Parts: sequence; C-alpha cells; structure tokens
Amino acid sequence: MLSPSSIAFLKRLLDAPAPSGFETMAARIWRAEAETFAEKVTTDVAGNSMAEVNPGGTVTIMLDGHIDEIGVIVQYIDDDGFVHISPIGGWDAQVLVGQRIRFLGNDGDVYGVVGKKPIHLMKAEDREHASKFSDLWVDIGAAKRDEAEKMLSIGDPGVIDARSHDFPNDRLVSRSIDDRIGAFIILEALRRYAAKPGTARVVAAATTQEEIAWHGGGAAVCAHALEPQIALVVDVTFATDHPGIEKKEIGEHKMGGGPILSRGALISPVVFSLLRAAAKKLEMPHAVHAVGRDTSTNADAIHIARAGVATGLVSIPNRYMHSPNEMVSLRDVDAAADLIAEFCRSVTAETDLTAR
Repeated sequence: MLSPSSIAFLKRLLDAPAPSGFETMAARIWRAEAETFAEKVTTDVAGNSMAEVNPGGTVTIMLDGHIDEIGVIVQYIDDDGFVHISPIGGWDAQVLVGQRIRFLGNDGDVYGVVGKKPIHLMKAEDREHASKFSDLWVDIGAAKRDEAEKMLSIGDPGVIDARSHDFPNDRLVSRSIDDRIGAFIILEALRRYAAKPGTARVVAAATTQEEIAWHGGGAAVCAHALEPQIALVVDVTFATDHPGIEKKEIGEHKMGGGPILSRGALISPVVFSLLRAAAKKLEMPHAVHAVGRDTSTNADAIHIARAGVATGLVSIPNRYMHSPNEMVSLRDVDAAADLIAEFCRSVTAETDLTAR
C-alpha cells in the first residue's frame, strides 16, 4: 500500500493551486519529490516536469499524467470592485455558485466568494435556468476598482478554495483529482520501478495544459522531445457506481475495482496486451474500457508524435468529475502504480511494437 510519506506528498500536490497554464506551484512540489530518488529531473519551456530512471535503457517509455486542473481567470474588474471571471477548462458554471475562490494575486493569495442574485429576487422563470458564467461575479471585499486592482490583475488565475479530505474505505476527495492523481501515480510507479528496474529507460512526465489542450498541450511537446517508443497515459475516467449513470453507454467502472485499461481505436494492441499480462501476473483486478474514437486524454496527442508512439491508457475511476469534491479510491491508485511499474519491467529491446 501507499506509504505515509507518499500520501503526505499526494495531499501537498492536490492542494497546490495549478490551473492550466499556471501549473508552477504543483510542478515544483512534484519535482522536489522526484529529486529524492530519480536519476535526472528536468523541466521545459512548456512547464512540463520530467523525472528519469535508467537513462541508458534500450527502450524509452514515457509515463504521462497531466498536472493541471480546471480553474478560472480574472476577466474584468468593475467600478465597484467586483471581479468577473472566465473559465479555464470545462466547467459546469452551476458548480461555482456559493463557492470560495482562491486567486493567485499580485502579492500572494486573494480569496473571494462567488456571488449571484438571491433566489428571493429572481423571477419565477429565471429560477428554472442553470447559472452561466455571465450571471456570476466574485466579491473579494473591495469597495472600488482601484482597491481591487491592488490585489488582482486581469489574467490572474484562481481555483475553488477546497482542500483534500480523507473519506472512509480508503477514499480521498479533492478538487484536483483530475488529473493531479495521474501525475502522482506516474511518479509513484517510477519510484517502484527504480527499486527494481528493468532494461527500459522510463521517464515520468507531469505535463501541462491538458484541460485546454485542443492542440495537444504540454504532452505533445514532451512526446516530441523525449522520443519514446512507448507511452502510458494515466488519467481519470467516470466511475459508474453511483446513481444516475447508464453503464450500457459508458461501461462498468467501480471505485475500488482496480485500474481501467482502455482498448480500441488509437490504443496500441501490443501495449494493451502487455498491460493485461502484467495485471494477470500480479493477480490484479481491473476493468476494460472500450474506446471507439479518441480518448479525450493526452493519449490523443502522444500517439501521433514524430513517427508514432505505441500508446496505452490507464484510468482511475473518479466520482463527481470537475467539481470541488472529486473522489477516488486509494486502493485503485496503489494498484495502478504497481501495474505500471510491472509493465515497464516487462518491456525489453525485443518487444515488437508492430505486432498485429
């Protein structure tokens, strides 16, 4: 199971504010942890952080977990000092109603509360409509514009002010599970691989800008630079063990049921087979997710980098995606780290990535 020190690192990582394009705080925490065991730790112009084990290995495996989260950005400050925001990434604006926001301001953190017209003052027909970003504002306590501008500038980012919490049955709740948990898992897998390395060069990459990455984000930059033959992307997927989910449309992904392995479309059949063989060797429960088209993860950009990368996708079941209270099972997290480390050990120079 995860050690107390690893869990403490995970919580530091989750609580760091790091929306897409502003990942510095989380990236520094990740690199500091990587430096305790990795042979080489670097960063690049896109803000990606890389940690490497066995740099002389015969095959390069890239482990990708994006470190960014959804957030908000200061769009406008009005004459009365109210802050108007736009989304960073994919939001249900309704989730923001009544929340506190933690902005990364000019001289440190600035806290605000999301305001909206009270229900008592709404017309009957307006009460039935979901909130939009244009209906909301953030009150930071300023009385006028110049007072607010001493604390915040246009373009300052923010996140919901919500810390991680332990729940029963080895469950963890955080606003940034997507996908800080993937960045954690790849580093934990690298740690376990370093303790018992195989012949492959393995590089864990905490990549940036996935939540806004129609262009491929930091993962595309990283895949071009590292020139991996194989990549494993670690992200979250929708848990289907709570009310209101149609399993016939999504599949069955239970929290605590082990990692989810994607199969189909752009997923390398060789990588998928090696992952299943590793799970079988470890006698590890897992599920398979059918992917008919793209995956909406960094796998979509990585698999077409340079001359092509044999790519797999390992996902963690996550409840309440893109909310202040995303929830995962630490059992799944621990299992995924073991699975990935074992997968990396199974890859050799003789592994035929073109087999069909």
